[in-house]
Amino acid sequence: MEKITPNYAEGIPLPIVNFNRALLTGGILIALIFQQAWITTLLFLLLLPTTLFGRKYSLIYMVGRVLFKKQIPNAEREDQQLQRFNNTIATTLLGIAQILFAVNLPIGGWIFAVMVMLASGVALAGFCVGCFLYYQFKLNRYRLFGP
Repeated sequence: MEKITPNYAEGIPLPIVNFNRALLTGGILIALIFQQAWITTLLFLLLLPTTLFGRKYSLIYMVGRVLFKKQIPNAEREDQQLQRFNNTIATTLLGIAQILFAVNLPIGGWIFAVMVMLASGVALAGFCVGCFLYYQFKLNRYRLFGP
């Protein structure tokens, strides 16, 4: 019988996950305080390759591996699929914000950007909204379609 190893063992180290969350929270907060929408554009462009192609193309992951080199070997890990799901939500919301900024609807743009900031900030505090949505998605998919 073939041994199945969970994706968790190859997951993203939590220091890098938290670095990602802190970057989003802090970056959007600074953008909001100074009313500089271009900062949210940079964050969107930073997340886009990761969302489309995975951690291999993540500048945040590359920098995090260097910054947290000593912590990574013993760090807890988050499932890669879960992290990609969370990044997809953040990228989508920031993408909508960019469209709203571009069509001169800045209040709408800030609402979507602040949604990302709040979700990443709450995740830093211990409750991951994206993780909850991912769990609900998986649970309901299982209920509808089985294993």
